Amino acid sequence: MTTHLARPIDPTALKELRSADDAGRRTVPVTDEEGGAPLRCCLRRSAPGERIALVSYAPQRRRSAANGVDPGAYDEQGPVFIHAEECGGPDGDALPFANAHRTVRRYSGDGRILGGRLVEPGDFEMAFAEAFADPGVAFVHVRAVEYGCFLYEVRRG
Repeated sequence: MTTHLARPIDPTALKELRSADDAGRRTVPVTDEEGGAPLRCCLRRSAPGERIALVSYAPQRRRSAANGVDPGAYDEQGPVFIHAEECGGPDGDALPFANAHRTVRRYSGDGRILGGRLVEPGDFEMAFAEAFADPGVAFVHVRAVEYGCFLYEVRRG
């Protein structure tokens, strides 16, 4: 049973990203002929023929703005895939993209990195429990090992 919930990109942010990304570029939808792109709006892989967009997303910038803090040097932005049009969001509460090695990066409430570790498939719940055992950890990012891309956020209970 999953005790930690993966959070997709916020619907308000998705609406903005479908027009222009966090680097200020106009969003350009494409038809995904092959499928398999990791979608951050619904936390599943795309199916062949779906309309998607690759956009630049700055999770810490957006989180910091919402919380009235300065992201400082942690104001990174990186590529994420989203549906080109509004979708229904995640279907269920299974941890997505958990079938490969991932990095779990821990953050404080003001968005500062507190540590991180490599996680093997099957060890995500243990990694989240370990991270949130530290009272200073407010949320974690799950990231791809290969490219370091943001996959999703998990928050404390």
